[in-house]
Amino acid sequence: MALDNLVVTPPPHLRSKEQTALAMRDVLIALAPVTIAALVAFTYNALFNMALGVGSCMFFEWVVRKARKRKVSLQDGSAAVTGLLLALLFPARIQWLNLIIASFVAIVVAKELMGGLGRNLFNPALFGFVFALTCSGFLASWTGSLGFLKAGYDGVQSATPLVYIKQGLEGQGPSYLALLFANYGGAISEVGAFWVLLGGAYLLYRKVIDWVIPVTILATVFVLAYIVGSDGLYNILAGGVMLGAFFMATDWVSSPMNVWGQVVYGLLIGVCVVIIRVFLAPAGAVAYSILIGNAFVPLLDAVFKPKRFGEVAAA
Repeated sequence: MALDNLVVTPPPHLRSKEQTALAMRDVLIALAPVTIAALVAFTYNALFNMALGVGSCMFFEWVVRKARKRKVSLQDGSAAVTGLLLALLFPARIQWLNLIIASFVAIVVAKELMGGLGRNLFNPALFGFVFALTCSGFLASWTGSLGFLKAGYDGVQSATPLVYIKQGLEGQGPSYLALLFANYGGAISEVGAFWVLLGGAYLLYRKVIDWVIPVTILATVFVLAYIVGSDGLYNILAGGVMLGAFFMATDWVSSPMNVWGQVVYGLLIGVCVVIIRVFLAPAGAVAYSILIGNAFVPLLDAVFKPKRFGEVAAA
């Protein structure tokens, strides 16, 4: 049999009708419950943040792709998802310039300059958020010096649930029921873990994400928190653990491909969340932990290589 006419093409050889735009649409639908709950809780503050985050991310993607003479593809929805997630990560009362800067870093630096859509190492929304969080003191003093912007990074006036975790006083903080349905402290996404969980269930139903990473993260945080003397259930309901586990850590590009790599990845993130929350600073613990996990993804993919198609184990 002649093989002269065979054409060898690079992988992947399996094709799917699912496109990025459809996946991003499902993510936006999954974010609807927590988005609506945030709008009810924070009204025009949340609406302004969401509009600014989405608009900024779409604008910066359009500008950078035009500047790099590449096709502008805002219709895929990835910039809109990044912008909405960024808005959900910030408090309701936030200097608007911080959100714009975070959007710039997320799109221009973390997404476009680190490989582009489908090749970025870090989750763009988290990268932009952590940049703003890390530089919050400088940004506050700089924007405050402009005169027309009020200095100060976090607009939350009362103690957030994460403060109670840091101090080991979970029993004095919001109840489990409040954390599940109606807690208004911290970021605007922290209006209730139930609304995030509802969206995560939709993503699982639509097969946009797999259960391994979120379940591993939640289980690790739950168990390890009790081991170090904290409240495990309180830890998974408070803060951004749910949002991070279902919407951030499961990002196709910045998470491992192999199941065992995903397990180790989830364990690493869960351990970092508890250590940072309990022993270091609670603010941004989930964001820092997922970015640490992202950094290890190339190594995990190299260690836990999937078996090649048709490969037979050696005798």
